Amino acid sequence: MGKCTIYLNTLKDTKIFGRLLAKHALPGDIICLSGDLGAGKTALTQEIAKGLGVPESCYVTSPTFSILQKYPGEIPLYHMDFYRLSDETEVEDLGFEEFFYLSGLTVIEWSERAGSLIPVTRLKLKITIEGEDTRKVIVDFGKGSWEERLRLDL
Repeated sequence: MGKCTIYLNTLKDTKIFGRLLAKHALPGDIICLSGDLGAGKTALTQEIAKGLGVPESCYVTSPTFSILQKYPGEIPLYHMDFYRLSDETEVEDLGFEEFFYLSGLTVIEWSERAGSLIPVTRLKLKITIEGEDTRKVIVDFGKGSWEERLRLDL
């Protein structure tokens, strides 16, 4: 299970990184995002959505209150935000783990609340604020094929 650290020094870097993730995403993939409020989890998801071809008419917002938003694209995007959930029992009770095994890309903000329900093949990105526009991203490739898909481009 490999890890690396990258720095997104500008909003343009975030755009490029989001589009790169979309380019390499496969149906059934999961991207887990963690970081403080304002770290850029939703901004990164917006760029992933653009890279997946989600129509401009589908504005991607944080699903903090709805918990789940679905968007059409080259592969469907399931955008989840578990901020309001307390633990994996709530995720399971609400049936959200079924989306982890569908043919879209699942992007989860505050994914740590899902605990052991998250498959080990996920890509985990821990985002921290380093400056006004600068973000540090610790990339944990998990046990799937994300590392081989992304290594050449990171």
